[in-house]
Amino acid sequence: MSKPRPISGFPEWAPPQRMIEQYVLDRIRTTFELYGFAPLETRAVEPLDQLLRKGETSKEVYLISRLQDEDGPTVGEGTLGLHFDLTVPLARYVLENAGRLHFPFRRYQIQKVWRGERPQEGRYREFTQADIDIVDRDTLSAHHEAEMPLVIGDALGGLPLGSTDGRLPIRIQVNNRKICEGFYRGIGLADPMAALRAVDRLDRVGPDGVRTLLIETAGATEAQAKACLALAEISAPDASFADAVRQLGVTDPLLDEGLAELVAVMENAAAHAPGLCVADLRIARGLDYYTGTVYETQLRGFERFGSISSGGRYDNLASDEHVRFPGVGISIGVTRLLGLLFGANALSISRSVPTCVLVALVSEERRAESNRIADALRRRGIPTEVAPSAAKYGKQIRYAERRGIPYVWFPGVDGAGDEVKDIRSGEQVGASADVWQPPAADLHPTIG
Repeated sequence: MSKPRPISGFPEWAPPQRMIEQYVLDRIRTTFELYGFAPLETRAVEPLDQLLRKGETSKEVYLISRLQDEDGPTVGEGTLGLHFDLTVPLARYVLENAGRLHFPFRRYQIQKVWRGERPQEGRYREFTQADIDIVDRDTLSAHHEAEMPLVIGDALGGLPLGSTDGRLPIRIQVNNRKICEGFYRGIGLADPMAALRAVDRLDRVGPDGVRTLLIETAGATEAQAKACLALAEISAPDASFADAVRQLGVTDPLLDEGLAELVAVMENAAAHAPGLCVADLRIARGLDYYTGTVYETQLRGFERFGSISSGGRYDNLASDEHVRFPGVGISIGVTRLLGLLFGANALSISRSVPTCVLVALVSEERRAESNRIADALRRRGIPTEVAPSAAKYGKQIRYAERRGIPYVWFPGVDGAGDEVKDIRSGEQVGASADVWQPPAADLHPTIG
């Protein structure tokens, strides 16, 4: 068999990186539950027509077929694809289970997703997302839109994500689609959605590129394109953005509604997490289904890679001919976030294994004794393993050193009591497996 080669876009992280990922996921999961979100896991596949409801292209979807299907998957009714985010599965789940759910329905979902795009730094074909959504029946109060950034701020703000200056390691850029759509209507644009999609490309093609797109795809005049760009230039760390918008002299009822909603988001964030949010009116989230507040999150020091957490308000994604279930959600690209930090060597872990104690082996004949000691330590929550062989103690200590295990436990010999050694300091003391406790900092690997 030839040596296997990795497949680009499908990361397989080493155990130390996987432990960091689990630590991050545990922090995210705990925060989500503190805010009252309940866990949900949906199937990995959805009908293709449902996957494309959000406006994505079929080029991004991995289709599913049986090996016996010699001609491969046939695109048509009943075609299945791997989900490329967790919002479409949620919409389908809500519609299927509405009679059994309590609204507003608050759920979190941490799962793998698959997306057929070109792999590059921070972008993968298989990756983990961590989503929260609040979905209600018929109407959804706007105050839920103000809650989303606080959850993300708490979930990521306490993580060691490379920030060393005491500031929050993330910044959430927020806007409201009603501001943009209302403004575009107020200046007379016939196709506000095309204008939104054009402005969403501002960071990629620049102002001149957006001006061209506005004229070619949204039917804008030079003056209208200039006004759209003036709106996109507005940014503020507080509610003062509203005054800047009004100074542009455009009026529309939808514009006023969006300004009021975004002011509420900014004031709520300032009260609970100063410095977390900035109103940035270039943020458009080009997908057509967003209808209110939208979010994009930048990791400080990695702004050039774009958003690591994004989402927004949607009113029509989960709906049928009888009822509508509006919602608001935000997603953390966990694999994207960690991939960027791993690539920059910005995250480390204090040891490469969970093990806190290695129980030495006096001889193979006494392995059962070492196993009993290990069992007693494990029952008290101390991660423990037994040495793989009865080598000389020096070799067993070096085995622990290579793996970063801080303590070696020596079973008593000839009537003497057990002893445990901190192999970093050399301190060795008598100990009982029913009583001894390592310092809290040593019990589990720490992230730095």
